[in-house]
Amino acid sequence: MRICVIIPTYNESRAIADLIEKITKLGLEAIIIDDGSFDDTARIAAACGARVLANLKNMGKGASLIKGYNFALEHGYDAVISMDGDGQHSCDDLPAFIQKAKDSQSALIVGNRMGMTKGMPALRVATNFLMSKFISLIVKQDIPDTQCGFRLIKKELLSKIVLLTSKYETESEILIKAAHLGFKVESIPVKTIYSGQKSKINPLVDTLRFLRFMILEFTRPPKHA
Repeated sequence: MRICVIIPTYNESRAIADLIEKITKLGLEAIIIDDGSFDDTARIAAACGARVLANLKNMGKGASLIKGYNFALEHGYDAVISMDGDGQHSCDDLPAFIQKAKDSQSALIVGNRMGMTKGMPALRVATNFLMSKFISLIVKQDIPDTQCGFRLIKKELLSKIVLLTSKYETESEILIKAAHLGFKVESIPVKTIYSGQKSKINPLVDTLRFLRFMILEFTRPPKHA
């Protein structure tokens, strides 16, 4: 199974070199989607041997993910693992994703941090819990941590899904549309790493974006690739 790791980044020069080194040591290709960073993220990533896809301006995490997914489809990868560039996802968990992908028929495997929330801000724990319950109800599958961006997606899903969002709501859109297309979603436990990083999520703005997405999703005709 040919797998690459896509990493949307925005000003992640502090952590990106170590992350790329750990990924490449596992024999995986790191694809960095630099979302208009004004620091040295793109330069450092390229110097470390990663493939860098650059957005000329900040487009949003969802837009960067979609660019990475399209790259993976165009270059014949069997699956894509997405992870954050700020060090909050551990490369130690990558082999578990790969093994699960080989053993399971599920097209989407999502990391679950909710069994190990020590160090996670209390507000984040509560938000993740409530959103996960809500989205699990919608998709009629149990997904304990729907807000986790550490996940593996196989090409059979990527080739069929049509994504219309461009910000943080894209990760929820993927879950909902995967379920609507009849794909099973599974979860695996992953580590929780918090060391004082400031979240780029704006609770009010991104919640409103998510609600707008949900309204549109359930009022427009279904679209297929």
